[in-house]
Amino acid sequence: MRKYVIVGPVGSGKGTQSELLARDLEIVHISVGDVFRWHVKNHTKLGAQVRRIMAAGELVGDDLAESVVRERLDQHDWNYGFVIDGFPRSRRQTEFFLESYDIDGVIHLDLPDAEVRRRALARRLCSRCGMDYNLIADRPTVEGRCDVCGGALVPREDDTEEALAERMRDYRARTDPILELFGRKEYVVTVDARPGIDEVQREIRERLGLPMPR
Repeated sequence: MRKYVIVGPVGSGKGTQSELLARDLEIVHISVGDVFRWHVKNHTKLGAQVRRIMAAGELVGDDLAESVVRERLDQHDWNYGFVIDGFPRSRRQTEFFLESYDIDGVIHLDLPDAEVRRRALARRLCSRCGMDYNLIADRPTVEGRCDVCGGALVPREDDTEEALAERMRDYRARTDPILELFGRKEYVVTVDARPGIDEVQREIRERLGLPMPR
């Protein structure tokens, strides 16, 4: 069984790299952000709370995040392991995670602020089905329209200049303590997230001692 955490700023490719690992290693990709977005899309009570937080450019609080992660992992659909992205995002969440789960490694995707901004402001979300796009690396066939359902592509609510600047300040302040805590157990491998997707994936595999993609 393999269990990994992937950490990185917005636009660093956490979801993409997690999906590649999950598909090839037959483990489960758990995106905490996707869990929250599902609640927003389905207008649950939790979703209304998350929508207000995201619109303000803030991060979900520790209690709420820990509850959602615990509920998701308690489903135990990860017989061969998991890779989780979007959690932990604070020192307290990291302590909770280390106390609750054994992990095999933390993948830290490192990306300069200027590149974070360029990538994040190019993200689009289908207003109908929720499909993700990036106008730099994953453009739709028809400009402004989803390839899957034809819905209009819109920026994410939390991808504004103001919200992104606040999130990056907060991310940098929170990430160093997280990596320091994980690093005490020699879990952390830092990978430059600027190269192409395949190159980053190969570097992750090499650093973790995993077989190369098939």
